Amino acid sequence: MSEPNAPKPPSDAAPAFAKRSLAAQALGHVDPVTRAVVAPLHVATTFLRDPDNGYSSGFSYARPDNATVREAEAVLAMLEDAAAGALLFGSGMAAATAVFTALEPGDHVVAPRVMYWGLKRWLNAEMPRRRIAVDFVDMDDLPALERAIRPGTTTLVWIETPGNPLWTVTDIAEAARLAHAAGARLAVDSTAASPIHTRPLTLGADIVMHSATKILNGHSDVVAGVLAGARADAFWERLAAIRSGGGAILGPFEAYLLMRSLRTLPLRAAAQAASAAELARRLQAHPNVSRVLYPGLPDDPGHAVAARQMQGGFGFMLSIRVRDGEAAAIAAAARVRLWKRATSLGGVESLIEHRASVEGPDSPCPPDLLRLSTGIEAVDDLFADLDAALRDA
Repeated sequence: MSEPNAPKPPSDAAPAFAKRSLAAQALGHVDPVTRAVVAPLHVATTFLRDPDNGYSSGFSYARPDNATVREAEAVLAMLEDAAAGALLFGSGMAAATAVFTALEPGDHVVAPRVMYWGLKRWLNAEMPRRRIAVDFVDMDDLPALERAIRPGTTTLVWIETPGNPLWTVTDIAEAARLAHAAGARLAVDSTAASPIHTRPLTLGADIVMHSATKILNGHSDVVAGVLAGARADAFWERLAAIRSGGGAILGPFEAYLLMRSLRTLPLRAAAQAASAAELARRLQAHPNVSRVLYPGLPDDPGHAVAARQMQGGFGFMLSIRVRDGEAAAIAAAARVRLWKRATSLGGVESLIEHRASVEGPDSPCPPDLLRLSTGIEAVDDLFADLDAALRDA
């Protein structure tokens, strides 16, 4: 049975305008009371019953549903071409873990060897408790993925592309083909791509997840997560029930801020990807950089696949390996002036981080690696700052 307050996709089909146009106007919403072009913030926690004890408004209580959240979900569903709609959660981890929580004891999962370290740590800790087996493989190696999938037992293939922090690229269409042939679902963490550059559902994925904290919000002031679904099937209803029952919905104020940000997402994503590509090109020739990891570079191992499944750019994230090793990498990060030494990614401010120090001894990161999240500053300034820090380290 469907959750009574589960969010629904928009009832009216979106007009034949570009996604950029629809995002800019939040699907053209006009407040019916004030005629404001910005949707109001709804913070009520409870709602009046009808005389017959029903809820004709569609709202009963704030834990399972909220009007402001629905507004943001409608824009996200449009951006992802999500027929089932979108579900906003209180964090990216809450969204991601809901997918695994929806599995049954005895299920089998295939996940990336290189992925967001927080989720991988959670999987290693929690999946054995739930009697769910997880195999970690290199997802850019399709034969390895095929070998890891157990037909009839594997119920979920989880991929992350580009994969944080090495930015490896997984062929979404091929991963979907392999998963579906074995009776499994494909879920894609597309945080580093955003729906502006990749729409996994159109490539065969069943579920797409974003840490909306990152470029979807883009202003480093909201923690949020989202799932978007290809079909409103029983599994999707289970995800809605998990969010409702567990009280994991995003708060209305955070949803309001996220909606503000989604209006400019296409512009921000394009600008940040253009700067990342330029930085990658320049840093390839830097004497103190031994390697640049960025799928937009023609000689990157994932470039051909990325060129097929990414549109309008290759994302805003790249990593560099510092030629003189770990100490030089840490010293360079300590010397930047414009870049900010901080965790997270996707904001309008550029961030730099020595990931091996953050992730610990099990990190797949080489110790000489610096992760760069490119913002919207002038690219000449960003390069000059990195150049000076690398040369003086």
